[in-house]
Amino acid sequence: QVQLVESGGGLVQAGGSLRLSCAASGRTIGDLAMGWFRQAPETERELIAAMSRSGGLTRYADSVKGRFTISRDNAKNTVYLQMNSLKPEDTAVYYCAADRTPYETVTMTSSRYDYWGQGTQVTVSS
Repeated sequence: QVQLVESGGGLVQAGGSLRLSCAASGRTIGDLAMGWFRQAPETERELIAAMSRSGGLTRYADSVKGRFTISRDNAKNTVYLQMNSLKPEDTAVYYCAADRTPYETVTMTSSRYDYWGQGTQVTVSS
């Protein structure tokens, strides 16, 4: 069983930055494809960044491309989401997720993720 715990959310002004962390336990993140999702009120959960098992492949939603960066620290068994140039429309609950896929691939579909964190709130004020 894999546990994922997000942290780093909070309130920030537009144009500011935050770094979210997702600490994993129960399995090394080197065996997992990882993703960051977000969900704003009355919207569907959307994938915003994803990374393959090795970290060599990444994908981003168009809405965050060039502003957000997904990364990992295998020694800390932690995945990060660096968020820069934040906008009010980035306000949402952010979730990390892990896929047990044995393949070196980026997982783009939420239903394929096996484990989820509890989420962390990010609020961007204008």
